[in-house]
Amino acid sequence: MPSRPIRPRRLPPRPHGGLPLVLGLVLTALLARGAPLAAQGAAAPVEPGITVLLRDSLALLQGRRVGLITNHTGRDAAGTSTIDLLHRAPGVRLTALFGPEHGIRGAAEAGVKVGGGIDAATGVRIHSLYGETRVPTPAMLRDVDVLVYDIQDVGARVYTYPWTMALAAEAAGRADIPFVVLDRPVPIGGDVVEGGVLDTAFRSFVGQYPVALRYGLTPGELLRHLVRTGQVRATVHVIPMRGWTRAAWYDASGLPWIAPSPNLRTLDAATLYTGTVFVEGTNLSEGRGTEAPFQLVGAPWLDAAAVVADLRALALPGVAIDTATRTIASGQKHAGATIPMVRLTITDRAAVRPIEVGAWLLQRIRRRHPRDFAWRVQHMDRLAGTDALRRVIDGGDDAALRALLARWRAEADGFRAATAPDRLYP
Repeated sequence: MPSRPIRPRRLPPRPHGGLPLVLGLVLTALLARGAPLAAQGAAAPVEPGITVLLRDSLALLQGRRVGLITNHTGRDAAGTSTIDLLHRAPGVRLTALFGPEHGIRGAAEAGVKVGGGIDAATGVRIHSLYGETRVPTPAMLRDVDVLVYDIQDVGARVYTYPWTMALAAEAAGRADIPFVVLDRPVPIGGDVVEGGVLDTAFRSFVGQYPVALRYGLTPGELLRHLVRTGQVRATVHVIPMRGWTRAAWYDASGLPWIAPSPNLRTLDAATLYTGTVFVEGTNLSEGRGTEAPFQLVGAPWLDAAAVVADLRALALPGVAIDTATRTIASGQKHAGATIPMVRLTITDRAAVRPIEVGAWLLQRIRRRHPRDFAWRVQHMDRLAGTDALRRVIDGGDDAALRALLARWRAEADGFRAATAPDRLYP
């Protein structure tokens, strides 16, 4: 990427208790070390970045024209949307809204292009970042002095939200506009890093930078890493949460669960997604069109009982594996068919390694059904961030798959070490 100096726009003078501004990357950790939930007894909810911003750091936005990248997950603990909170914040002029994949209301299905429009509640124009463009254009940023990001992530490289964030931050940097991240929890815990690091030969919108598949960072920490390492060039402020700790899962945060996309309806689904997302790269159903996407996997030709027996013999930790039968709703793979499925249920989320579960699941199904099973090759390799997983599964050798997973564990350990300077939370 070209190396060019970033000349941040001058923001209002910092009042007592505000956040410092420095040239280039601005990393805000002022409140990140707030009292952890475990030390608070009957814990109050984690305070997301929007709450901290409004209480302590609104000077970053006051007197400025503000663009906001958000969706239905951008809310405070009381459920009030960040759109409404910033629209009525004193001294803040909200001039543009930007929606990611699934739209600003989070209702569009995966991969469906989303249009723009006008927000009925505020009258502010909405620009789509999952339609004709995935990067804010100069025209979209014409009336923006500060660009703000507030979206609940999952913690998986294959999710598109973090790449919307990174691409928008780069666009803001080119336009000499500061970029503010309102931080949010890693729902599946930030103390586990898992899976291989993206091979940039397979770079796509489900993996833009060499990041572990389950990367264990908040949105703010991830962008902090990308900027510190020179992969993204932007002037960034991270407004930290208060009260979140790395090992805390989302249901310990006190914040209401809002499905970040239509098919991640539960925390268990979000956890398994980091591995069962591989099923999207095959002709198997990943459970879309059932009540439990990414927890159910099947096809009309699947010998579910045999596959379940094969998987149970592996004694994979933290997950129960059973058979099921479901009728798939319209608009999805195998729509209208009643099909045999494998059901995955988390029994110990601290022990489960969903990426390894997903790899073994596909390997055992491919072995049982070599004629029926088929890859969506390009999509599979983009999801895995490599063609190595597909090739090893095609080879059918257990030792080769174990060796690949061991290599991925080493890559995950390396990524954890490389991102240590970027963490804002204990």
